[in-house]
Amino acid sequence: MGAAGALRAALWGLLFPLICAQEGILHAFSNDNPLLKKDYCIVYNPSWTSLPSSLSSATPTRLMVLAPKLLCSSSDIPRDIMKGKAVVVMRGNCTFLEKAWIAQKLGAKILLIASETGLDTPSGDRTTYKNLSIPVVLISYEDVLDINKDLGNNVNVTLYSPHLPEFDFSMVVIFLIAVLTVAVGGFWSGMEELEELKAARSAEPGEVSRKGSESVIFSPVKVVIFVVLSCIMLVLLYYFYKWLVYVIIAIFCLASAMSLFSCLAVLIRKIPFGQCRLTCCNTSFEVRLIFLAGFCIAVSAVWVVFRNEDSWAWILQDLLGIAFCLNFIKTIKMPNFKSCVILLGLLLVYDVFFVFITPYITKTGESIMVEVATGPFRNSEKNYGNLVEASAERSAPHEKLPVVMRVPRLQLCTPMICGVPFSLLGFGDIILPGFLVAYCHRFDVQTSSSSVYYISCSVAYAVGMLLTLVVLSLMKMAQPALLYLVPCILVTSALVAWKRKEMKKFWEGNNYQVMDTGDFAATEENSTLSSEQCGGE
Repeated sequence: MGAAGALRAALWGLLFPLICAQEGILHAFSNDNPLLKKDYCIVYNPSWTSLPSSLSSATPTRLMVLAPKLLCSSSDIPRDIMKGKAVVVMRGNCTFLEKAWIAQKLGAKILLIASETGLDTPSGDRTTYKNLSIPVVLISYEDVLDINKDLGNNVNVTLYSPHLPEFDFSMVVIFLIAVLTVAVGGFWSGMEELEELKAARSAEPGEVSRKGSESVIFSPVKVVIFVVLSCIMLVLLYYFYKWLVYVIIAIFCLASAMSLFSCLAVLIRKIPFGQCRLTCCNTSFEVRLIFLAGFCIAVSAVWVVFRNEDSWAWILQDLLGIAFCLNFIKTIKMPNFKSCVILLGLLLVYDVFFVFITPYITKTGESIMVEVATGPFRNSEKNYGNLVEASAERSAPHEKLPVVMRVPRLQLCTPMICGVPFSLLGFGDIILPGFLVAYCHRFDVQTSSSSVYYISCSVAYAVGMLLTLVVLSLMKMAQPALLYLVPCILVTSALVAWKRKEMKKFWEGNNYQVMDTGDFAATEENSTLSSEQCGGE
């Protein structure tokens, strides 16, 4: 693996849990004409602000627009002018908390901060503002102008945040994407192993099969390096997000196009017709594969151009992401169960640390994992170690890392004012357990064990993913999926090996030994049977 491959491997090791935005609704109505009313999107920090869940339980408050004033000093505003009112000031020059503290001291009832750079959850160190009690929310500056234009200057507002349903059918789609990708990736890896063993048996001494040279074996040393690179990459993203995000988008674009070609080429080659070839520079190419390459590049290019179109670009991202995960699971090979245990064990610690422990370390009180997944310092910049509000200059923070499966929430009752809400699942929560599922299927192929390891591990992954979604719904907070996936798949695989009295061989690996001719027939028959069983399900 070169430098680019190592960077890409570390990137896809990042595990991004399911996350939901803290959004609410500002209901504005004219006092001069009650029939004039409109709803607008707001974003707030639930650890700072508690909003009622319905419009009927919210209290109307008179709106006062002081923007473009910044409210970074109490001398900026005449005293008593904002008493008992919902005040709008501009974002910039000082922190959210400093603005809120000044507004509260001057008697404001609600502080709305108008942003020209996007709506992001307010964050900051509240240790010096423990007595802050007024609601603090972000609203688009364009919406503030729209209120003045359509409703006038005599306006009342109410803030509320409707509860999203605890369960949404988008979770079912996420579940199916994850389980089917892992199962198909593991099955593909086992079939590649079978072909390599056949090629090794028929090859001349010293000859290396082409397919075997395309795979990468992850030894325990490479596993440790992989985890270290993942940690470094996550920390670098935390501090240099607005530059590195474009590097990662470019890597994803190239890698996903290659992966999509790799996946579709396998299917195209099964078609018995249309095999005309084109010769160039003593090299022969299938014309249909040239067109396929153009198609894959076009899909990736369309995603790059329209990646921020929430209404449909998520379909392309998921398609490219599934292809990437499948190709990665097939290409990266774990030589034994020991390497799987080391990899998943270290990444479980990594996942829990960056989700649950880092909130006690960062100044914002947010986990590094969540900050990176949603775009760190979206509402602030680092300046000599202090958090300062970002300027109005537009830059990378509105970009999202393309390392997740995205499925829009399917509940029709969900408020759509703030855009389409998504359920997310990180690629790492598919790829990393997929390594063990793939090893299990390769071990089945090597030992002619009727796919018992592969089926057991795939079912265990499905149970672990189901448990993750249940806990997510109950706790209503971001969850490190590996916390539930790793124990399920490791314990299940170990129990199957112990029950079959193959624990030593399973732990140390089968060293890709060549099977006898009779074993090939049995393995092919078992693989076909397993495929039929999966299809029947």
